[in-house]
Amino acid sequence: MTLCNKTHNDKLHGNVFNIQLFTLDDGPGIRTELFLKGCPLRCQWCGNPESFKHYIQPGIYTNKCIGKEKCGACIDVCPDSSMLTFVDGKLTDIDRSKCTNCLKCHDACPSDAVKQWGNTLSIDECMKIIRKDKGFYQRSGGGVTVSGGDPIGQADFVAELFKTCQAEDIHTCLESSFYGTWSQLEKILPHTNLIISDIKHMDTQIHKAYTGVYNERILANLKKLAAENIPFILRIPVIPNVNDDEKNIQATADFIVNELDNKVRTLQLLSFMRLGEEKYQSLGLPYPMTDVVFERQAFQQKIKKIAEYFNSRGIHCVVGTKEK
Repeated sequence: MTLCNKTHNDKLHGNVFNIQLFTLDDGPGIRTELFLKGCPLRCQWCGNPESFKHYIQPGIYTNKCIGKEKCGACIDVCPDSSMLTFVDGKLTDIDRSKCTNCLKCHDACPSDAVKQWGNTLSIDECMKIIRKDKGFYQRSGGGVTVSGGDPIGQADFVAELFKTCQAEDIHTCLESSFYGTWSQLEKILPHTNLIISDIKHMDTQIHKAYTGVYNERILANLKKLAAENIPFILRIPVIPNVNDDEKNIQATADFIVNELDNKVRTLQLLSFMRLGEEKYQSLGLPYPMTDVVFERQAFQQKIKKIAEYFNSRGIHCVVGTKEK
């Protein structure tokens, strides 16, 4: 399903939960990166749980709440204030089964204790932001990256945004899990200069256990992508005791060499980091990686050895988000 829609003025809109300026991590040069809401995966190490749902949501930050005795603005405007949970007089949670995401609580809150996760933006609104840094793109070889969530879920919006960017000589990069239909991808690929995707695990059952989906569709799409000859960067989020074992690393190398014809421009190994815990809490979600314990220095050394192995297989591999 395509999550974007056409409004009465026939302009495409997308649900965007973050826009990062001057980013250097997802594609070459200085970039503007748009993060779109909606993702079919539930990776346990994901640092952006606000990207899971395709619709705009409220997030609760209790430490900013003034308290219902001194304020109570959220109670006054909520269509059903029984869904609001208070502890020691401060808002701590919302019953998501009752919440309609009307965002009245966010609009009324004077202390930003209720954060709005997501905004509906038109192509024109996005381009106004993008154009401000066009000079930086030109001088650095940068451009625009669209990530998520998974932007394939908003394929029409991304395709039109990229088409507009390329018409103005702005480099475009799509970052996606590639868990989508090829028909969705075909809308975006003609307007895409660079692809970033990742392989989380080669074993489909283990992949399902840690991401919520099987990996066959992802691997099939990556093979089709290799045949398209669009430059692409592949990443592995290296998670301790999940996908860092020798069997999985060898299977991944075999897939890149034999199934992708080693057409990956760069393989990037991304070390697991505990990110986004406060965002999970704001959405009333448990943080899945709470019990993960490991020694950072030893883990980093292991990742370096994994990179050495990939390079020994003829795969250009680096640790981190750079290409050299």
